Amino acid sequence: MPQLTEKRILLGVTGGIAAYKAAELTRLLVKAGAQVRVVMTQAATQFVGAQTFQALSGKPVITDLWHDADNGMAHINLSREADLAIVAPASADFIAKLALGLADDMLSTLCLARTCPLLVAPAMNKQMWDNAATQRNIAQLTTDGMVLIGPAYGEQACGEIGAGRMLEPADLCAAIVAHFAPRLLAGKCVLITAGPTIEKIDPVRAITNLSSGKMGYAVALAALEAGASVTLISGATCLTPPAGATIVNVVSAADMLNAVNQHVATADIFISVAAVADYRPELAHEQKIKKSSDTFTLNLIPNVDILTQVAQRPQPPFCVGFAAETENLIANGTAKRQRKNIPLLVVNRAQDALGSDSNEVTLLDDHGAHALARADKLSIARQIIQHLANLYKELK
Repeated sequence: MPQLTEKRILLGVTGGIAAYKAAELTRLLVKAGAQVRVVMTQAATQFVGAQTFQALSGKPVITDLWHDADNGMAHINLSREADLAIVAPASADFIAKLALGLADDMLSTLCLARTCPLLVAPAMNKQMWDNAATQRNIAQLTTDGMVLIGPAYGEQACGEIGAGRMLEPADLCAAIVAHFAPRLLAGKCVLITAGPTIEKIDPVRAITNLSSGKMGYAVALAALEAGASVTLISGATCLTPPAGATIVNVVSAADMLNAVNQHVATADIFISVAAVADYRPELAHEQKIKKSSDTFTLNLIPNVDILTQVAQRPQPPFCVGFAAETENLIANGTAKRQRKNIPLLVVNRAQDALGSDSNEVTLLDDHGAHALARADKLSIARQIIQHLANLYKELK
């Protein structure tokens, strides 16, 4: 089921080049099942036409306070009908209006008259964002109960690099989904490992695996949606980390172990999704090994089992493991869970999941095996987090 079915979202769009991203946000919200009404400032229409948003949302777009089919009451009626309002992009000028309570157009009047929660996604040049006046206004919005999403750091339309970019539409959509999600892990610190590790043979060769990191990143996003504070320790991937997570990038299994040891003491829950190499070369050569016609023998030695080490701590966090098996999933997974002495293990067929956008898993705990039908990895991750949260509550 789409995550925003029957939710009514009011999307405010202000003037700025990031207005084009609001079109994609509209599409994603509608795809997720939401009913979207768009309100644009006059400045916003200079960047994207109202017809674009009308086509994407399937509903008329409001751009003018004075031409109102609701007898001059649209600024009241729209917010009363909405479950949530979001302004994306929110320009520096509009943020100032919100901070001062000004109401000189439809969108600012609607925000002042609203009864629903308001999310604000800033978008502006880095100097404008860093300006003391903007920072005072941002502080006032937070004091007044509005929720700031972003901004991101990166390259801007002006060519400069810094803070001020609006978050990407997918991140904004995820934040809206999270707003409505049950806060099953509110106040909990969750430590997650994801992706592959790389074990060097020499400066140009290494042993690794086919893990894409997609499942671990999906679990991190689902945990954030559930209200957790998330630290994601990631091997090398091509993925964009979920907004709101603390990211620790690592390369080898040893690097991942060190990172876990640095963060695990404050974790309530540890979820080991990463495909950590079981072995590493006994000797990592400092210089490139020259090719020859002779056979080459590589001696491998075992890496530390990170999940087992965490589970054996005097006061371990609630531990969740992932196992990719090629046969006898339930039997092998059950034996692994018992051997590691952890409350929950997620098992799947390696040949079906590695690198894929979907997954089919079975959850193994003291109550037995719980099969989850094949779905996209984020949907699977949300189900895992729900099961985990219930089990955590039961055991703690």
